Amino acid sequence: MSALPHGTVTLLFTDVEGSTRLVHELGDDYEHVLEDHRRLVREAISASHGFEVDCRGDEFFVVFREADEAARAALQVQEALSAHAWPADAAVRVRTGLHTGTPSVRPEGYFGMDVHRAARICQAGHGGQILLSEPTRRALDGDHRLQDLGVHELRGLPEPEQIYQLTVPGLPDRFPPLNFSRKGFRGMRVVLAEDSVLLREGVARLLEDSGFDIVAQGGTAEDLLRHVSMHKPDVAIVDIRMPPTQTDEGLRAAKEIRERFPDTGVLVLSQYVEPAYAMELLGENAEGVGYLLKDRVADVEEFAGAVRRVGEGGSALDPAVVSELVGRRRRDDPLEELTPREREVLALMAEGKSNQAIAEKLVITLRAVEKHVTSIFTKLRLSATHQDHRRVLAVLTFLRS
Repeated sequence: MSALPHGTVTLLFTDVEGSTRLVHELGDDYEHVLEDHRRLVREAISASHGFEVDCRGDEFFVVFREADEAARAALQVQEALSAHAWPADAAVRVRTGLHTGTPSVRPEGYFGMDVHRAARICQAGHGGQILLSEPTRRALDGDHRLQDLGVHELRGLPEPEQIYQLTVPGLPDRFPPLNFSRKGFRGMRVVLAEDSVLLREGVARLLEDSGFDIVAQGGTAEDLLRHVSMHKPDVAIVDIRMPPTQTDEGLRAAKEIRERFPDTGVLVLSQYVEPAYAMELLGENAEGVGYLLKDRVADVEEFAGAVRRVGEGGSALDPAVVSELVGRRRRDDPLEELTPREREVLALMAEGKSNQAIAEKLVITLRAVEKHVTSIFTKLRLSATHQDHRRVLAVLTFLRS
């Protein structure tokens, strides 16, 4: 280990998403898939002058003297894995985490909080995603395409982390919310549009008291679009009925934000249950969208949680809207195979509730909820390798049936 670099280095961790499922599905053939994966990763490491510290199963721990070398290796890994001819239904999707620091070096390897930070950042990602810390971003030469994912509290780390995503040219760059993460309220920026000054100020005060940063307010849909374009917030909150006609100006502005600013979540507020408006807003994607009745604002904790979920790329649909949509079933209902309990679980998923919240609501174990969710995905034929977020696809199927 004496050849390992000392001082400031960039640590890179990778692992295969869904490796347990691949082992189960491929059996003995998984050995050949793992060999190809290791070969492709090691070729990328060698080409960028990296030092392989450890390799266990489908995980790699590598260090680089320069952050740009680590970034190039991470990009090459994703490109090579994407281009490789994997067995049918066995595509290998690797998540990658990078962090730049000064870990301690001993004969047996690297130690210290920097190592843990890099590992946690890797675990927060999804297959095909490259995440990196603020120190790594600062160490890069500026020629890389980065997306600011905001501040996140990662499990096991004492302080929130500013996380960035390194985009791989030609490959998907939209992923579900980070794993094991709670996006910090302090890092979540909100733009608010409501023509009632009293309600607008009240909502702003509630969110500020909960730690959100209200970066702009307005009383018209035009104000909202201008503020979103200027500030690029995490969430835009808007009333459906806005001046001058008090019909659907807010809804149309929300749809335009979804098209022009996909990284901004949209939460619309309504005085009434209007399922058609909810489905129009959802379109083909329920990620980063919410539809709540204004009465829900009174439950500050629930409302703040809904804003946070939307800002993290999840969904938050009012239970009254979900209930109204559920009552409109087609004859060729794709949910016919679901059990009553699975329908309950899926209805709560549509409201944006986490597995833990569903377990508490239904008074069942978290493990039971996880089994129900897996069964739902299976019955709706949403494979684990699907490029889209399966939870969102299940919700859309549920609401449209």
